Formats: sequence, C-alpha cells, structure tokens
Amino acid sequence: MLLSHIRLKNWRNFQLLEAPLRHVTYVLGPNASGKSNLLDALRFLRDVSKRQGGGLQAAIADRDGISKVRCLHARRDPEVEIDIELSRDLDQTTPSWRYVLAFKPEGKGAQRLLVSREQVWRDGDLILDRPNSKDKKDTLLLTQTHLEQIQTNQAFRELAEFLSDISYLHLVPQLLRFGEKIGGNRLTDDPFGQGFLERLAHTPEKTRNARLKKIGTALTLAVPQFAELRFDKDDMGHPHLQARYQHHRPNAGWQSEEHFSDGTLRLFGLLWMLLEGGNSMLLLEEPEISLNDAIVAQIPLIIERLQRGQKNKRQVLVTTHSEALLSNHGIDERGVVLLESGKQGTTGRIVNNQERQAVLAGLTVAEVLLPKTRPSAVSQLGLWQ
Repeated sequence: MLLSHIRLKNWRNFQLLEAPLRHVTYVLGPNASGKSNLLDALRFLRDVSKRQGGGLQAAIADRDGISKVRCLHARRDPEVEIDIELSRDLDQTTPSWRYVLAFKPEGKGAQRLLVSREQVWRDGDLILDRPNSKDKKDTLLLTQTHLEQIQTNQAFRELAEFLSDISYLHLVPQLLRFGEKIGGNRLTDDPFGQGFLERLAHTPEKTRNARLKKIGTALTLAVPQFAELRFDKDDMGHPHLQARYQHHRPNAGWQSEEHFSDGTLRLFGLLWMLLEGGNSMLLLEEPEISLNDAIVAQIPLIIERLQRGQKNKRQVLVTTHSEALLSNHGIDERGVVLLESGKQGTTGRIVNNQERQAVLAGLTVAEVLLPKTRPSAVSQLGLWQ
C-alpha cells in the first residue's frame, strides 16, 4: 500500500497544499517553509489511529492545542483538514482508499474540539460519512474519530493499520548516548531516539543480529578504521552498541555508543530504520545531518538497494536541502515536491515540464531545483553586523 496523494487545508503554515507522492519522495524547500510540518501531518494521523494511547484529542494536546496546529493565514475558516489517498499501484486511476479528516473548535461554551467531517472511500465508494444521524443526536461522539476506534473502523481497518504503523526517527546522538543520565519522560514514540537502544533490545535476536551484520558491513565502508559491530548488555542489563576499530594493538578493546561520533550514530539509525521494513511509510527528516557529503550523496542509492530484496518495499518520504544528496543522478524527478513560501502561507508543487526536461538532459535535481529554494537576499547575510 502506498500513500499516493496528500491534501492539507489550514495545517500549520499550509493554507492549502496538494502533492502526489511516489515510492520515494524528496521534499525540498527553504528554511521555515514547512518541510517538518508536512511530515507532522502524517505523524498526526498516526497518533490519531495508533492502537494504544492515541486519538484525536491526545494528538492535538501533544501539539499544544488547535491554535498551534491551525494555519495563521486561516482568518475566516477555522477548519483544519487532512485528505489522503492510498493506492496499491501508483498508476491506478481510482485510489484504493481515501480518508478525509476535518476538525475545528465547537465555537461555544466549552470550546470542545469536534470532528467536522470524517469520510472514507474504498475503491471509489463512500463507506463512511460523518457527521451522521447518531453524531447529530449526541455531539460528544464528534470528539472522537472512527479511525481511532476498533469497534468502528472494521470496514477500513487496513487503512487504520497503515497509518498507525508510520515510522519516524530523527535520531539525536546526545539523547541516545546520555539517555539514562538525562532520564525524565520521553516524548510519545520516542521520535528523537532517547530509547533507541531499547528498541534494538526488543528486536528478536536473530533479526537483530542479521541487521547488525548488514549495518556493520556498511560502516566499514563509511567510517575510517571501523572493523566490527555488536550488541551487548552491561552488568545492570542496560543495552549497548559496541564497535571495534582497527588498531595497532590487535586486541584493542571495544568502544560503546557513548564514544561513537554523531555521524556514526546518525548513519546507524538511518540504516536500522530502512532495514526494519514494513508495509507502511518511513519519514526521514534531513538524514544528511552530521554525515560527510560523500556518504550523503549515496543515501538515495542506499534507500533503493536496501529495499530491493525486501518482500514489501517501504515507502519513504525524505525532507532535505542537501546539495550532496540531491546531486545523485538516481533520483526520479517525479518524486520531488518543491515547497514555496509566500505571504499567504506555503504551497507545494511537483517539477514543471521545463525542469523535468533539464533533469532528463543530464542535470541533477540539485542543479535544477535547489537554487529556487534559496532566500533571495541570502548573499547579503555575510554583510550583516
């Protein structure tokens, strides 16, 4: 199953956004254009539909309320809407599933957040249309979606499971290294990797070892003097990654993750998430951070190669503004979405015919599109004082 199209209305800095998606989609745009906000729309649907501790009200509360989610440009229309289409084949004319969720404050008294529209289409047929007669008799029902309730989503359980399985990891090396010392409450689903080692610990040993072997091979190619990777637990039972490097002493000891470089940890997290596979979607936010440009340039090929042998190819959505990454000639220009900021918010578009012809003629996506994401006055920044 593939998420083939997304439409956002009044979501954060998008007053209106429509974008088709491919097996691998690269989202480009200047700083503050909404790359992270686009990913968060999908994380939001995941949070609404997840099996434990999810739901509309919790997903909004985790984002500090409707006022933080609704677009500032939405002056007269208070409704926020997310509209997605899922297809088994990107070439099919009618999507397998379409899901629309719109919500807004009640507008009186308690100012409850209510579902203003929830619709599901299966193969073009409308199978859920809310508010319905029950909702109109009891508006409290509109504080919940049918998506989040197992007793009401039987007819579109496949859609709910796809959304609840969406994965996101923006690994922050410092949180992984010092997670035990930092302590405290982790954010839901641990998006920044504070408990990433526990994730590895809960992976079946055979599967974990197979992935570590593949990742270890990749790290020997990317990290100077890297020799071997393993997973272990200390005397207290805490999980650790350990690496051995080539050394003038043949029996030099192993180093734990606290001694890994930021780039090594980021690359490990990227490779692990790609190897996890699954039937849903993987969201990658600026995977180039902390990595050498020579490694970054290989990321599109890594994504393709790691999924080539998998039974279920995982859809990947990548946000980036890396010239090295976008200079890879293997990027399909049909899988590029360009965000453009304006006075009425951010809009998005696919490459136009002229840009497509330039890429087909041999130019890279970086050469054709990155100049269009640069601030017009950035050359003056060096003169600032």
